[in-house]
Amino acid sequence: MATKGRGPKTGYERDKFGYAWTDSAPGGIPFSHNGCDSRNDLLKRDGEKVRFRTGSDCVVTSMTLHDPYTGKTIEWTKSHAATVQIDHVMPLSYDWQMGASRWTKDKREDIANDPLNLIPVDGPTNGAKGDSGPAAWLPPNTQIRCAYSVRFAQVSLKYDLPVTAADKQMMLRQCGG
Repeated sequence: MATKGRGPKTGYERDKFGYAWTDSAPGGIPFSHNGCDSRNDLLKRDGEKVRFRTGSDCVVTSMTLHDPYTGKTIEWTKSHAATVQIDHVMPLSYDWQMGASRWTKDKREDIANDPLNLIPVDGPTNGAKGDSGPAAWLPPNTQIRCAYSVRFAQVSLKYDLPVTAADKQMMLRQCGG
């Protein structure tokens, strides 16, 4: 992985990565164009005992999530949607600062909706992460820190985005390197 310092956040807006949870990411992203938005695709992918809105095989109304970040089990319902959020493992603001500001809108939509970069997790824990890289934030569940670091690295490599030197060092440390 290449390293560099974070660039400025100037001009960053979530909307520059496309409509949140679109079903139409342009670059051959898994689950795209299947009639289901990416949020529901991920809830179906990672949830257990998934239930759908009547007449739908897409809109998740309840599920059980074994949250990787905290290690706790969450009984989630759509009426309390914020208890589970979809985390961008490599945060969009971080992407912007590391080079995505120069990308096409299509490529930004791809990283924003790529299942490799997305994990349903405990909402408050995701909120605490903000746009931090691994040097500033790691999942409280120490057992998954190496897997989290590997995933962060995979996204970095797939999208040819550098990481900060501190983030790279922290990722290596999580996996014994």
